[in-house]
Amino acid sequence: GDQRVIDAIKAQAEELAYAGPSMASKVRAEIGRELAEVTPGDLKRFFFTLGGAEANESAIKMARAFTGRQKIMTRYRSYHGATAGSITLTGDHRRWANEPGIPGVIRFFDPYKYRSSLYQEGDSDQVFARKCLDQIEEIIMYEGPHTIAAIFLETVTGTNGVIIPPDGYLQGLRGICDKHGILLVCDEVMCGLGRTGEWFAVDHWKVVPDLITMAKGLTSAYMPLGAVAISGKIYDFFRDKVFYGGLTYSAHPMSLAAAVANLRVLKDDDLVGNSKRMGKVMAGLMDDLKAEHPSVGDVRNIGVFGVIELVKNRKTREPMAPYVGPSPEMAKLGAFFKDNGVYAFTWRNMLHTNPPLSVTEAELREVFEIINKALAVTDEAVTG
Repeated sequence: GDQRVIDAIKAQAEELAYAGPSMASKVRAEIGRELAEVTPGDLKRFFFTLGGAEANESAIKMARAFTGRQKIMTRYRSYHGATAGSITLTGDHRRWANEPGIPGVIRFFDPYKYRSSLYQEGDSDQVFARKCLDQIEEIIMYEGPHTIAAIFLETVTGTNGVIIPPDGYLQGLRGICDKHGILLVCDEVMCGLGRTGEWFAVDHWKVVPDLITMAKGLTSAYMPLGAVAISGKIYDFFRDKVFYGGLTYSAHPMSLAAAVANLRVLKDDDLVGNSKRMGKVMAGLMDDLKAEHPSVGDVRNIGVFGVIELVKNRKTREPMAPYVGPSPEMAKLGAFFKDNGVYAFTWRNMLHTNPPLSVTEAELREVFEIINKALAVTDEAVTG
């Protein structure tokens, strides 16, 4: 671990080990200042939670209270957490066992160029984005725009495949939300705080949402912490209204101290810049894998947030694993990594490539050599 963060946690334990979520503290002011330096637009007020799922729960409550509306639009290929509201927002199969969940959740499809039925070969980003946005507008029309509180999405989809929106998509969503008085809420629990080569993924498209949720990169996992970044108009709304949120350990001082130290490390060591630089290196390494291995259907990355999508047949794009169910090939791939000392996250037919923000080029090249060898396992399953 980084001694700077460890020392900050120790010092906070000695100074103030606990303060209730309604109490002010020095460290709470410090984390507010540190975050406000890097959040986009007028997102300069923060509500602190214990993790990403709770941040998303809080954002749901804020959106419904602010708009007086109940419906939330979210995407199928998504994961927002395991608590009652956040698992209902989730679009993938992890929500099934928890259904029906909270009422009022509507889903739409993602801008997933590799598998979208809307995408036609040769479409520019702008054309594909427009097709996706037109579909969303139609859903809004049939649901009733006056009933929809928020469009809630991962800026760059996480476990469901690092789906990077085409240029024009987020800008268009911002316009749709403004047109109908709908809030835009971006879940950056996975993609925020430097992972994509910018402080927040929305920064790539210069879009300012109404709320941003964050967690993992906030403390780099030294302590549990999540947060909602709140726009000026929503902050002003709650000045004279009670927000019924927060738990006993929300805004815990020791977690806040870890976050302050962690953000200072990110800034002092230019780890966001390193993410951007290493992302370019990783993109080249991933392209090399695609050129060499017939089981690699697609590769995607933005900064050091990447995925290798594995297929049995490049022409038909049959996934290496079913949507839900076992895959002997993916199991063998996972075993190869373990046997070779690499911790790798595989999910369905996806091999995620998400190294630390501090990764060096030498370390990247070393691990990609192992990935190159490992993909011989999935190449054996290729047909056609």
